Amino acid sequence: MENKKYYYSEEQDEQIVSDVLEDFHSRQEARKAQELAWELDINYMLGNQFSIIGAKGEIATAPKSYAWENREVFNHIAPVVEMRLAKLAKVRPMAAVKPSGKEQSDEYNAKLSKAIIGGVFSSQKLSNLISKACAWSEVVGTCFYKVCWNDSLGNTIAVSDDKEIKAGDVEISVCSPYEIFPDSSSYSEVEDCLSIIHARAYPKQHVKEVYGVDEDGENIDNLVLDRIAQNIGTTGKSNAKKATHVTLENHVLVIEKYVKPTTSLPNGRLTIVVGKSLVYDGDLPYMVAGDSKRGYPFVKQVSSSAIGSFWGTSVVERLIPVQRSYNAIKNRKHEFISRLASGVLAVEDGSVDLDNLEEEGLAPGKILVYRAGADKPEFMHAGTIPKELADEEQNLLAEFNMLGGVSEIMRDSTLPSSVSSGSAISMLISEDETRLSVSAEHIRNCVKEMAEMIIRLYKQFASTQRITEIADEDGEIEVYYWTGSSLTSDDVVLETENELSESMAQRKSMLLELYDKGLLAGEDGKISNYTKNKVLESLGFGGWEDVRDISMLHSKKAIKENLQEGNLSNPLEVDDHELHILEHTRFLISGECEKFSDAHNKSVLEHIKKHKAMLGE
Repeated sequence: MENKKYYYSEEQDEQIVSDVLEDFHSRQEARKAQELAWELDINYMLGNQFSIIGAKGEIATAPKSYAWENREVFNHIAPVVEMRLAKLAKVRPMAAVKPSGKEQSDEYNAKLSKAIIGGVFSSQKLSNLISKACAWSEVVGTCFYKVCWNDSLGNTIAVSDDKEIKAGDVEISVCSPYEIFPDSSSYSEVEDCLSIIHARAYPKQHVKEVYGVDEDGENIDNLVLDRIAQNIGTTGKSNAKKATHVTLENHVLVIEKYVKPTTSLPNGRLTIVVGKSLVYDGDLPYMVAGDSKRGYPFVKQVSSSAIGSFWGTSVVERLIPVQRSYNAIKNRKHEFISRLASGVLAVEDGSVDLDNLEEEGLAPGKILVYRAGADKPEFMHAGTIPKELADEEQNLLAEFNMLGGVSEIMRDSTLPSSVSSGSAISMLISEDETRLSVSAEHIRNCVKEMAEMIIRLYKQFASTQRITEIADEDGEIEVYYWTGSSLTSDDVVLETENELSESMAQRKSMLLELYDKGLLAGEDGKISNYTKNKVLESLGFGGWEDVRDISMLHSKKAIKENLQEGNLSNPLEVDDHELHILEHTRFLISGECEKFSDAHNKSVLEHIKKHKAMLGE
């Protein structure tokens, strides 16, 4: 991205910077309560579960009611989140592109687009990015992907002044919700916002290399996960993690303000302020909104949508009240057990040395001296743990499962003792996966949106010729030369169903049932090689070369011949002439032959005649 597209006077630059900074600080202040809620969620996830939002608007630690009060933490939130993340790790959908027409070239372009999307997902390590985003969305409710074009990526196309000039490529990054500031939190989707600010602090040297400005570094507040010693119980310490604020020294704040296209700004507006310098002010750079329109390069992922709110809700937020009650119950039980073990000694006033008794207690073998004539010290009856405490503990454990979207099967990898039927177990497992399907569907939608943005970015920026290699079903490598204009469709679909709604074992079982019932056989009662190939691929045996459908290979060979300019080579004796005639005829009667010269089409006709002659022989 070039520096300032619009050039102003120094006074105008200063005014733009001032307006952007003022807007940013007002959005910060308006979102302070939301950030405190996120910080509380993070603390409870990490185990700092006596945190509260203080009266001064900060995260504080709730004071003890008594010095002897037990303050152990029994973290059930972390296992719930970890189990949800383990299940959501299975959700890695594959994106494909619908052809823009019915011609073979459209199908090839769609195949090329699919390969390009897969290549970007692989190079950008999308699976790791999704895992990182899920960790944010499951704990605080919301996370964002940023899909943009980076001129410093891609292959080297030239060298100028000892500097490599790259072809550029798509870059995907994960932005925490702390970095994104919409103009209002009442919008439900990213595209509904009138403007969005992306703010992030970078080291001074990084800013100088990337943006070319030498700004003075500042001390910037940042939220990190710091491991601190926290008071637990009466004397113990726990090396627990806590979400705390630290100061980033010698950093520079980079603010990117994206404004939605309007009637007065048909291309929208992007303003980038680095420290106190204006480095860019112009049109939105990326045509990622569809129909060659410019839009925001952000994709939002939430754990669960909240009606009328830009920010999603997290499972941690729902579990905090349950976790507080559970910690209270467990600590009261432990205090009761401590009384049973240590005892509560009743003594007459002045009958014993209280200082010695309080300091040393009643050690085994201790001689307790009391005043003559006084009542003998004795232990008070502590009673038994009330049954209501145990009942409430079990109720709270059940609430963890209900509110957390997990079950006993998912949490403990054990079946309920009351369930023994195979059908009932299957239904429980299916229901177990379904409870996470909403969160999984949000991930699938994000992958679809990112795939669409990738194709649109290549259409816009990939002006130089590029090479993509695609492996055929028969293992043959096809080489495609293409530019952005070659990508005729950005209509992305997901090839896989929701991975949580149907497991691999269930799909295999269904295929075997269909095979046993004969529903995969043709009219002659036999299963074709093509069907065998697809079934074996679904069962995980797609690499078996001896079951490849040879008719598919013949069809592909004929299609390649159709697209070869010039005279076609003579048919081979091993060709399946009927299939070749069919594919060549389909080419001539479709509109695709109009893209080629008359000489080429006549060559295809002559080639068909040779196939017919060899077929007659």
